[in-house]
Amino acid sequence: MSASAAALPQPGRTKAFLRLVMIEHSVFALPFAYIAALTAMYRLDGNIHWGRLLLVTVAMVGLRTFAMACNRIIDREIDARNPRTASRELVTGAVSVRSAWTGALVAVVVFLGAAAALNPLCLALAPIAVIPMVVYPYGKRFTNFPHAILGLAQAIGPVGAWLAVTGHWSWDAVILGLAVGIWIGGFDLIFGCQDVQADRAHGVKSVPARFGIPAALYGARACHAVTTALLVWYAVATGAGAFFWAGLVIVAVAFVYEHNVVKPHDLSRLNRAFFSVNGFIGIALFVCALIDLLVRGLTV
Repeated sequence: MSASAAALPQPGRTKAFLRLVMIEHSVFALPFAYIAALTAMYRLDGNIHWGRLLLVTVAMVGLRTFAMACNRIIDREIDARNPRTASRELVTGAVSVRSAWTGALVAVVVFLGAAAALNPLCLALAPIAVIPMVVYPYGKRFTNFPHAILGLAQAIGPVGAWLAVTGHWSWDAVILGLAVGIWIGGFDLIFGCQDVQADRAHGVKSVPARFGIPAALYGARACHAVTTALLVWYAVATGAGAFFWAGLVIVAVAFVYEHNVVKPHDLSRLNRAFFSVNGFIGIALFVCALIDLLVRGLTV
């Protein structure tokens, strides 16, 4: 760490850990878990079960925090060699590896505790949900398609949220889970474009590094087209009303905007596409889905 950096006030351990795991990015996955949970509640008895919804939130945030902590720990040497990620907390020493492992352990215990409080099936399946979270960071070491592993990890959220409410398997939840997984895998293709030079220099595998930025962006477009189709399928399968369909129109427009602002020769607006647009997509569809369920009779 440089003398100037050392002179700056260091954040507290908890604050530094929350920055390490980027806790605010839970906004990407939570809205879809809520859509699944609330749809399941509507079908179950038409009432919102706030206790279960809280446990779903705790489980989702706990699992995601564990996944991000593991990702940062496993990738800390790769991060140190990449100028974009060299300022991350485990690289600079703002968070120690021991503290990061402690935070990861606490997060996974919280996740397992929430799963146990929901129902026996959730607890039984919880270890399966943990596996792709740990495998994903290693994916970039052995496959050019680590984005698919990330997508699989994220697809678990809506399925788990539905199981949390009903205790039973639902293929409708699988459709939504696939939509979420392919959506997140697609925008991870976009995000990976900014690291092509560093990844190639250090042997890190990804679609952009192997096939080039234009191919990755075309792949992302294909993923988001499939995502849209799956969301339409989910709407039909669950008998969604006008407000949900309006949400799908908003999502489609947002996808078009996202792919118009990121060009193979101009990645200057990539962060806007990755963070702002995708965060907006999740929140907008959740709001529309919630209004739709309330109009159709879901009781608060």
